[in-house]
Amino acid sequence: MHAQINIAIRAARRAGDIILRALDRRDEARPIDLQVEQAIIDIIAAAYPQDSFLTEEQGEIWKEDRDNIWVIDPLDGTLNFMHGFPHFAVSIAKKVKGRVEQAVIYNPVTQDIFTATRGEGAHLNAAKRIRVSKQPTLKGALLATNLPRKQTGEAAYAQFVDAVMPEVAAFRRTGSTALDLAYLAAGYVDAFVCTEFFEWDVAAGLLLVREAGGVVTDFKGAEGMIESRQLVAGNPKQVKALLPQLKNL
Repeated sequence: MHAQINIAIRAARRAGDIILRALDRRDEARPIDLQVEQAIIDIIAAAYPQDSFLTEEQGEIWKEDRDNIWVIDPLDGTLNFMHGFPHFAVSIAKKVKGRVEQAVIYNPVTQDIFTATRGEGAHLNAAKRIRVSKQPTLKGALLATNLPRKQTGEAAYAQFVDAVMPEVAAFRRTGSTALDLAYLAAGYVDAFVCTEFFEWDVAAGLLLVREAGGVVTDFKGAEGMIESRQLVAGNPKQVKALLPQLKNL
């Protein structure tokens, strides 16, 4: 396993320990986010002191090396955590010259750890190679999604739901984009539609899905996911089927 993955796993497990111990004071979510994030940074910086960071809580942290950037979401699914709903994750990605090369998503509740290295596939708990679902059509598919916060997007999103709901088996909104993408990579859900996210929410998950044989695009079928904050992912047939339904979003 790549040395950077090993460091990221160590940081993610340390973060998960802090998160689980903090469940009994979960109303302090933001301080916990900061504590978790700093723990991750400290472990990575000890191994790679010149690398830079892009994090949810502290933003850009520039060091000597700006070509190597760690993208961190210390607690993806904060609202779930605040309510004691046991579904949240730690997400860590390593970018080299603008391209994600390593990815780790850790579910501290189940202790499942999803990893990917560019060109080497995606794995669950180190040993098991994972692949996206082979579901050939929307009929019978399990579609993970989120809902827009802005009122301006609600009507168009409702139209999408009305159009797609009769086709799929069910919708799931879990409250953790990182875990949705990890579960897509593992074939637990068949497709994923997402809006209004940030780079740290999806950086690790996008590599996981691609290394698991999936396709990731924006709602126009292009590569501008981070800029547009629009994302559709799944196997090629699922994405092809969903794109016409997403053109008005």
